Amino acid sequence: MAHKTEALAKQQKGFLGMESAREKTGITISYWETLEDIKNWKTQSEHLIAQQLGKEKWYKKYTVRVCKVEREYGK
Repeated sequence: MAHKTEALAKQQKGFLGMESAREKTGITISYWETLEDIKNWKTQSEHLIAQQLGKEKWYKKYTVRVCKVEREYGK
């Protein structure tokens, strides 16, 4: 489902990128140009199905954070 969701996200206006980590805890971060783009992604019909499956099948609990990235650096 993660690969399908990423392929779908890439087709959406404002999509900048996505990062995932899958071990004991699954974490996916998606990056968007605007808050409006985030709202549109949140309500995209196929994404809504993936969200529902996550709630019913894969996660006992989950957290959604909407954050603004001010700076990024690394080595």
